[in-house]
Amino acid sequence: MGDEERAETAICSRRDCREAAVWALVWNNPKVHTPDRRKVWTACDEHRAYLTNFLELRGFLRETVPVDELEER
Repeated sequence: MGDEERAETAICSRRDCREAAVWALVWNNPKVHTPDRRKVWTACDEHRAYLTNFLELRGFLRETVPVDELEER
């Protein structure tokens, strides 16, 4: 993988994970963000459940989509 390709590849948001991300977890903290504001964490297959659980427990998760679909929006 070249430097350009690596720079374009989304990396998992889980601390210390350097795997390529497959999922985009779209979230919003209603206490901090306006209702239309969206933030994104990316996740590899291994850490999708962990990151999803973290966001769902706090009521932040809005949707989960494949990373390539997020980039098309």
